[in-house]
Amino acid sequence: QLQLVDSGGDLVQPGGSLRLSCTASRFTLDNISIGWFRQAPGKEREGVSCISGRGITTNYADSVKGRFTISKDNAKRTVYLRMNSLKPEDTAVYYCAAVWDPSPEMCTGVIYQGRFHYWGQGTQVTVSS
Repeated sequence: QLQLVDSGGDLVQPGGSLRLSCTASRFTLDNISIGWFRQAPGKEREGVSCISGRGITTNYADSVKGRFTISKDNAKRTVYLRMNSLKPEDTAVYYCAAVWDPSPEMCTGVIYQGRFHYWGQGTQVTVSS
């Protein structure tokens, strides 16, 4: 089984930064694509970012473009989401999710949660003054 552990959430001031991490158990990141999603209270889960298995394709929701950056370290089997210029509306539980398909197409267009079959436990990000 592919298992994911996401971490790094915290309370941060508006304009601040955080880096979230998603570590996969034993499987090389070249073989999977990973997305980041978030869910705020009372709202639907939305796709935030995505990186394909070989890192060929990355994608971001319009609401975070220019502020968030997704990257990975294959040796550590970890995908990162660097979040800068955080806003109160970024407050949510953030989840990483994986699909056993490294195709660049997994991360093109809309980031569909239905593409992803394995999920981390979630990490809370709170942006407040």
